[in-house]
Amino acid sequence: MLELLPMVFAAPGEALAGAEKVLGGRPTPLHASVAHQVIGMWQRDFGDLRLALTHLRRARDWAARADSAEREADVLGTLGVALVHAGRTRQGMDALSRGVARCTGHTRARVLFRRAYAWWVLGHHKEALEDVRRAITVLRQVDDVIWTARALTLRATVHLALGAVERAEADFTAAEALWDTTGQEHDKADAVESRGLAAFRSGDVPAALRLLDEAEERYAELGTPTFMLDIRRCEVLMAAGLASEALAGADAAVKALDGIGGQPTRKAELLLAAARAARLTDDPQTAIARAALAVRLFAGQRRTWWETHARLVLIEARHSAGRGSGRLVAEAAAVADRLAALGAPTAPEASLLAGRIALDLGWTADAERHLAVAARSRRSGPPLARLTGWAAQALRAQAAGSARGVLEACRRGLDVLDDHRMTLGASELRARATAQGAELAALAQRASLVSGGPRRLLVWSERWRATALSTPPTRPPADPALLSGMTAYREIAARAEQARRDGRAVPALEREQRRLEREIRSRTLHVRGTATDGRGRFDVGERFDVGRLLRRLSDSGDVLLVELAVLDGRVQVLLCGQGRVRRFEAGRLAAAETEAEHVQAGLRRLAHPGAQARLPVVEAAGGRLEELLLGPAAAHLGTGPLVVVPPGRLHRVPWALLPSLRDRVFSVSPSASGWLRARETAPTPGGRQVLVRGPGLATGGAEVAELAGRYGGAHVLEEDDARVERVLEELDGAELAHIAAHGEFRADGPLFSSLRMADGPLIVHDFERLGRSPYRIILSCCDTARFASVGADELLGLVTALLPLGTAGVVACSAPVNDAAVVPLMLALHKGLDTGLSLAEALRDARACLPGDAVHRATGWSFSAFGAA
Repeated sequence: MLELLPMVFAAPGEALAGAEKVLGGRPTPLHASVAHQVIGMWQRDFGDLRLALTHLRRARDWAARADSAEREADVLGTLGVALVHAGRTRQGMDALSRGVARCTGHTRARVLFRRAYAWWVLGHHKEALEDVRRAITVLRQVDDVIWTARALTLRATVHLALGAVERAEADFTAAEALWDTTGQEHDKADAVESRGLAAFRSGDVPAALRLLDEAEERYAELGTPTFMLDIRRCEVLMAAGLASEALAGADAAVKALDGIGGQPTRKAELLLAAARAARLTDDPQTAIARAALAVRLFAGQRRTWWETHARLVLIEARHSAGRGSGRLVAEAAAVADRLAALGAPTAPEASLLAGRIALDLGWTADAERHLAVAARSRRSGPPLARLTGWAAQALRAQAAGSARGVLEACRRGLDVLDDHRMTLGASELRARATAQGAELAALAQRASLVSGGPRRLLVWSERWRATALSTPPTRPPADPALLSGMTAYREIAARAEQARRDGRAVPALEREQRRLEREIRSRTLHVRGTATDGRGRFDVGERFDVGRLLRRLSDSGDVLLVELAVLDGRVQVLLCGQGRVRRFEAGRLAAAETEAEHVQAGLRRLAHPGAQARLPVVEAAGGRLEELLLGPAAAHLGTGPLVVVPPGRLHRVPWALLPSLRDRVFSVSPSASGWLRARETAPTPGGRQVLVRGPGLATGGAEVAELAGRYGGAHVLEEDDARVERVLEELDGAELAHIAAHGEFRADGPLFSSLRMADGPLIVHDFERLGRSPYRIILSCCDTARFASVGADELLGLVTALLPLGTAGVVACSAPVNDAAVVPLMLALHKGLDTGLSLAEALRDARACLPGDAVHRATGWSFSAFGAA
């Protein structure tokens, strides 16, 4: 009968069924006690906590009738943990202490383990370590493999909470070796989850995501939901810059937990995770609501460690909502002191917060005291903890009026974040991770303007702009499951698209498509960065050199480069060329964004015949947009070629519509560094031309047939030949590629933005599999130059996927366009390329060749050249 107890975490369903079968007969008091305990354990961890308490009390009563002190002590240990999870902390700890007192030896060690677990739940880490140490000694002596492994896992988890990562990893390794000798499948899944947490604490986000996903699969096979996994996944997602996903996951888990009557302790922890995520998504009101509820729950559960952490998030959210006050400084300082006394690694964050609020109030002496404490963390610990220290040091230098000190602290802090960012193999994670350095980058830009003028401002504008494009994403190893998933996704997406065109609802196909998207994305995020320099350090690319940029601009025929930086909400125009960098101040960024949206709406209207009367309105909007974006710099652009480097939030601007650019040769680049890399990229020797025509175009991709005649040796893929794998094979290493296909931008998943091929969508994830993308690529499709702006100043989309992979120049479109009007534009563009023109030169001349009606003019304005080829 006792064999049912370990089965709860080996084969939970079988254990539950076995216990219910026992109770269906006429069990002895001892057997009844065991059966009720098994059901109570199952309900406590996987079901309704109220039912768990009912069964565990019955188990205690039956144990008393069986006159077995050992049996009663064991049940008291299980009941005590359940009471703690129910928020009845005093009753739970009393039950655990009575259990420890009523038994000896082996049973006492197991009850000590449970009390240690309860201490960990409550945040009493010193007490937890003492109890688990005593338990491990006895459990090893009696060779209890299962409980020794559990105790080692618990001790490792406590070590992680205190920041002792190496000790935790040693215990996790020892526990895993023991689990391998058992059939405890749920415990094994928990061990995988714990290793994911250890990977996260040591700074390996991809490994953490992979291990947590593996644990989730194992739990799913057992049918045992675990909300601790949801909490840990939220932590990792926030560190990866995926706070919106973390918030959605935490809220969904709270709803699911409430639905089954689950543990209030876990609900409080999920609310804390949701509050942290909401604050990171710039939603302070949601953060305040979640954190305030978490504080109340933790206080009622007598969980001081957790309550103090929740108070920190609550103060952060109130500060973000503009509620700075002397009282808030005092509260943040008190939280910092309490966290330090508890040995919490987050104590520097609270000191940094107190210093920030004090600075906002002008209390420089108080700010210096708190920031000095926070700055101590800059020398050691995981990357994000050191980042906190360097942020504090930068604010100290700013308060002291030391621009040099600000720049040095920002440089050191961003270097730390660079090392962390480059451990991430996926381009999405690299881009999103830059959000954690946005404050340092902004501080450095302000300081550089004061101390070094336009030239230094340019350096710092480049330091944290489009960094994800500085090195190619790490390609996943040959992963049959990933390739199979992408093939299945393509097929399902094609079937769903066809059904929608036929007017049929396809909810089942759409659900499967979303499932496959999650699977593909998940596997991609597991990839770890591998780009290292000769010393084994991660290679973050070449540092930006203003002198090199100015020389290259001069060598390219006196090209001017216009970089738009944003300081305190206002556009700063940095005009680079002729051996110098000049600064001009333009309009407000928010106003420019609004005007750009109006212009995009106008272009969508002009794409359809009959909108001629709207043409002057759109042209006038282009003039207003130029004033906001270029201001007085527009009068200093001269007449030569231009490179425009906008911030990520202005990626939707149709630059050719600006009066100063309408008849000019210009290209767009995500960064000046990116333009330099593109300028110095050489075409593939003996490269080929590839022409691709996808299905369903209104014109049938009419330009492709004519271009096939122009490029006699071109590889032409159309109709059934235009299949994703074949297209990728031809694109790899091509000199020139032209793709005529329907484009779709996915704001909800930019790396699933696609071009429609014969067998389904060719997505950004597919392009990232190329060994080398085409030197030049022309995308004569709608919305191919649309991007998602993420992180500090990063872009995700089709064009930005190609640039780090060897593409030096792209022509793409930022708006829906008229298919028929695209054909003459593309033919004229290729005619210019035939004469040796660059993409930017050929596109300028192609626009000039179009008829003057609204449809053709809007089509020309919607296309831009990116890069430098």
